[in-house]
Amino acid sequence: MAEKALLLENIHPLAVETLERAGFEVELKSASMSEDELIANLPGVTLLGIRSNTHLTEKVFDSATDLRAVGCFCIGTNQVDLTAAANRGIAVFNAPFSNTRSVVELVIAEIISLARRLPEKTQKMHAGIWDKSAKGSHEVRGRTLGIVGYGNIGTQLSNLAEAMGLHVIFYDVADRLAHGNARRMPSLEALLAEADVVSLHVDGRPGNAGIFGDEQFRLMKPRSLFINAARGMVVDTAALREHILSGHIAGAALDVFPIEPKAQGDEFESPLRGLDNVILTPHVGGSTQEAQEEIGHFVANKLKNFQLEGSTALSVNLPAVQPPALSEGSRVGFLHVNVPGVLADVNSVLATEGANVTGQYLATRGEQGYVVTDLSVELSEGALAKLEESPHTLWLRHYSS
Repeated sequence: MAEKALLLENIHPLAVETLERAGFEVELKSASMSEDELIANLPGVTLLGIRSNTHLTEKVFDSATDLRAVGCFCIGTNQVDLTAAANRGIAVFNAPFSNTRSVVELVIAEIISLARRLPEKTQKMHAGIWDKSAKGSHEVRGRTLGIVGYGNIGTQLSNLAEAMGLHVIFYDVADRLAHGNARRMPSLEALLAEADVVSLHVDGRPGNAGIFGDEQFRLMKPRSLFINAARGMVVDTAALREHILSGHIAGAALDVFPIEPKAQGDEFESPLRGLDNVILTPHVGGSTQEAQEEIGHFVANKLKNFQLEGSTALSVNLPAVQPPALSEGSRVGFLHVNVPGVLADVNSVLATEGANVTGQYLATRGEQGYVVTDLSVELSEGALAKLEESPHTLWLRHYSS
């Protein structure tokens, strides 16, 4: 019987096609699932695909006894308890680069739209009002863009913004190489004092929760613009509302929110609804056909290669090992407690068996180690049992070409 993959939240059909072609039975759902729904649906599921709205807790993993791997078909993994997954030997993968360009293009569009006050213009036109005025409308050329978080998205935004004539400054807690003529700022406060547009591109680590609130908005330049396409929990939206109403912030664009609806068509609540020159989009920064197709291809292949060949390449929670494709012979994947002597024990069993090792690949991560061993022949049931009986074994898997 085929192993089962459950994909939630409208994951691209290419992921379905990739997994079905590899022999998995795939069930595709359009919505996310609550903790109770996951607990009820995960028995019998080997691979789980989610996006940002499905949260995987320790309680969920406790009930998912058949689960081998999770694919986050998005950039972030903060919706997954990675430690709980790792403790159970469940690999977690994501797509850290696949939607970078799509997010950057949305931010560029928002910068221009807010500077020209296009949300107000189009709203009035739809209401039948002709308001041909340049009041409050500006070019972006020559303005200063402040990027908070200078990773994959922040750096690409930096490059495109410079090409449009924006001056770029950035702040990151990590030591990042400046691209082009971008200037590194010594502190967030220094960036806020100088930027005409502030765009957030930080990750979802717990320490970033609520980092942008009333104090930070007060430090921004009068009539500056604010954009958040990073994580909803980073920004105090009630404080942002007050600064927009006071006129201190001239406009804002948000694609992410502290609380987001679970499914298509659900009601969206936010204190930012109804405000002038505010763009609200439903977490669509990476929702282009190109990005979703690339994410579907990338993550589905990571899941497939893990389950069929033992590859943990780019796993965010298990030791990362990228063995070559298994073309002949057999393979043993061995996840174990990271203590001295385990590899020697493995090779002793293989030597006693007379098995010819054609390749061996290993890595450690924290308290775990992972070794993938390629053999010229199939390993006997007795040898596999000896390895599995080791007190250091977390799991042992056997693959055939």
